[in-house]
Amino acid sequence: MTAAQTPLADLNACSKADFVAALGNIFEYSPWIAEKAAGARPFAGVVQLFEAMKAAVERAPPELRLALIRAHPDLADKTQRAAGLTAESGAEQNSVGLDRLSDAEYRAFERVNNAYRAKFGFPYIVCVRRHTKESILRDFERRLPNGVTTEVANSIGEICRIAALRLDQLVASGDRLPVHGRLSTHVLDTHSGKPAAGIPVELIELSAFGENRVVTRTLTNHDGRTDQPLIGGRPVPIGDYELRFKVAAYFASKNVPMSDPPFLDSIPLRFSVSEPEGHLHVPLLVTPWSYATYRGS
Repeated sequence: MTAAQTPLADLNACSKADFVAALGNIFEYSPWIAEKAAGARPFAGVVQLFEAMKAAVERAPPELRLALIRAHPDLADKTQRAAGLTAESGAEQNSVGLDRLSDAEYRAFERVNNAYRAKFGFPYIVCVRRHTKESILRDFERRLPNGVTTEVANSIGEICRIAALRLDQLVASGDRLPVHGRLSTHVLDTHSGKPAAGIPVELIELSAFGENRVVTRTLTNHDGRTDQPLIGGRPVPIGDYELRFKVAAYFASKNVPMSDPPFLDSIPLRFSVSEPEGHLHVPLLVTPWSYATYRGS
């Protein structure tokens, strides 16, 4: 449990008013969902709590479900940012870089936001913690040809994904919601048949419109792995990435005969993520003269 989390036992025992105050913005500006769920207490775990909140949404009349959709902000909207997003929405949009778009990115988001709202009469909603900026724009384009009924259902589904992540951050429980993924790597020195320790590793999120973003920099440990996952404890955002490994200094330290300059120094591996809650393992098998990879899990 983190300092910001509330124990589930406390939520089970508190008054209805305190329960609603604690969970009222799990679903954006919609405390009625927490009010409905409060009557189902006590909850055995956070999964059961989430299912009760989700059931309240599913059983709501169409006009209330539409109001829930319309309570959400447009993505990357400067006017709404100036007026003040909720703390939750602001943190979620900032996590994917929607607060620091290039001019080209901002124009792209403005175009698709306007096209979507003009067609459907409500904002485009996606769980941004599961995406990169590029994959959000691709999702916009994929969903725009849909009909209203399909997009109402898609929007409610995305709202529930957002709520699950918010609840996971807020509530401490013995069980966990299945909202986290993991991206990992390891380096195997196939010249010596041993794990490669001390290899600098850089993970980069690739962008077609703006600048590429360094997600993390780390070193491999004695087992050729990293002490922590490259991404963990959250969804692994859908998108395109590059892993960059600096190997020349490692082989030089092993007194392996090498060319000058080294044939291989900085090795890039490009790959894509499509399953945010899955485990994707992207290893490097390397000698001073060759390398390979594969999709692990």
